[in-house]
Amino acid sequence: MPDHHSFSALDRHAVLSGSDNGFPWYAGAMLAVEASEVVRLRCEKLSHGDEAAGQEAVLMVSEKFAAAFEAFAILLSGATPAEVVRRYREHVAANAKRLSAS
Repeated sequence: MPDHHSFSALDRHAVLSGSDNGFPWYAGAMLAVEASEVVRLRCEKLSHGDEAAGQEAVLMVSEKFAAAFEAFAILLSGATPAEVVRRYREHVAANAKRLSAS
């Protein structure tokens, strides 16, 4: 029986190098993993219940609205869903860096 699940060299490269070229779902899966770390960091910060936690909550909500608006706008301009995911990953990486430093 032929193997219908064989991966090309490009697919293996995508997994090993972190490239989303070849594996169409790879960037989305990485976004989910990366976002879960930001959720963990935010929950840790929010659990303190201090002024910084309140500021983080406000920032979090405003970022969600801004990101949704940005995604909609770039899709309307002709961007691909992969480009939207790439941009979300940039936002998530920036949040992870900021939350890890504080």
